[in-house]
Amino acid sequence: MDLETPLRSLLTPLGLELYDMELVAGSLNVTVTREGGVDLEAVTKANRVIGEWLDANDPIPGHYTLDVSSPGLERRLRTPAHFLSAVGEVVTLREHRDGDRTRRLEGPVVAADEGTVTIDDDEQGRIVVTLSNVERARTVFKWGAEAKPTPSRGKAKSPSTSKKG
Repeated sequence: MDLETPLRSLLTPLGLELYDMELVAGSLNVTVTREGGVDLEAVTKANRVIGEWLDANDPIPGHYTLDVSSPGLERRLRTPAHFLSAVGEVVTLREHRDGDRTRRLEGPVVAADEGTVTIDDDEQGRIVVTLSNVERARTVFKWGAEAKPTPSRGKAKSPSTSKKG
């Protein structure tokens, strides 16, 4: 059964999007996102709505655990859509190469399509990687990024004292 379509329709009224879904080792892992990020309340609502739908429709045979989460600061990249959404962002990627050592790349994604991703690797330059050769990939969160400038609000005034008389 296609779970993606019903999950998307359940999440839309909550203002959420389905980022990823994977059934692995007895766990249905559902990752949700939205513009501006996902808070605990949104994840809780999504978990409740999805859990109720799964209980009512029983689309997965056997026992499993439902795990609903946000992608986090360093989100996993698995699908062509994930790589397309990461254009302009720094990623780290492990590429499996037949007959050669696994290659680790890191740098901004400059292009992506249904079958490849192009990374401007910090050391090796621009590299095109076939998505079927990607062992694992994720975005990289840079700590201590420069703060955005804020407009000056003027000097704080000290309390004035006045004497009558």
